[in-house]
Amino acid sequence: MGTFSWTHLLIIALLFVLLFGAKRLPDAARGLGRSLRIFKSEVGQMQAESATSDAPAATPATPAPQQQLSASATQAQTPIVDPQRGHKTL
Repeated sequence: MGTFSWTHLLIIALLFVLLFGAKRLPDAARGLGRSLRIFKSEVGQMQAESATSDAPAATPATPAPQQQLSASATQAQTPIVDPQRGHKTL
């Protein structure tokens, strides 16, 4: 009673054909196959990315050099407050 025989599977297949129709079943199977292929490729890409991200973590990374701003560039970015007028000038 706990196992499926070939007659049980045949009845289930006939129910699918009756419910969904003969034309929609191949399209549904094709869509399911495409979805599984996409899922498989995405999982493979995730595993490849995790493998490549683990490899550089073992070697110490050198920090990127920071850019130094000149004095004129920092002055142009900060507003100067005029004490007599009480408003900001650039």
